[in-house]
Amino acid sequence: MSVPKEIVDSIQLIVSGAENRVEKARKIAGVIRNFGPYRWVGLYDVGRDEVSIIAYTGPSAPAYPTFPIGRGLTGSAIKEKKTVVLGDVTIDPRYLTAFGSTKSEIIIPILDSRRGMVVGTLDVESERTNAFSDTDRKALEDCAIAASSLWIAD
Repeated sequence: MSVPKEIVDSIQLIVSGAENRVEKARKIAGVIRNFGPYRWVGLYDVGRDEVSIIAYTGPSAPAYPTFPIGRGLTGSAIKEKKTVVLGDVTIDPRYLTAFGSTKSEIIIPILDSRRGMVVGTLDVESERTNAFSDTDRKALEDCAIAASSLWIAD
């Protein structure tokens, strides 16, 4: 599944809009959630010591709206500065149980290349085991790139 141009265009249009940052993030999460068969999508800020939710879309708020930067799959994505895909969250001790129904998760770091650091993440969860193929990963990475202006000023 590749990202249709209209999805990328929609995300870029949202980012360039006049709304506040939280509303932009909420709308971007909604576009991404509707693009795939995803149960939950969240956008996070990565600070020096902690990760905190900007906005999400899905059945409920995350169990950990804020958590230490080194924890969970997100901590691994930040440390490695690359996407983490987990097909079965029940077999990985790094997984922070946010929702009991989550079976697979993908975390995409947003890298500010000028500063060489991760400034945000895109977190997508599914109720299906092995829900994210390599094609899904690439499509979601394209969505994250389209949304990166939410974290990185041009």
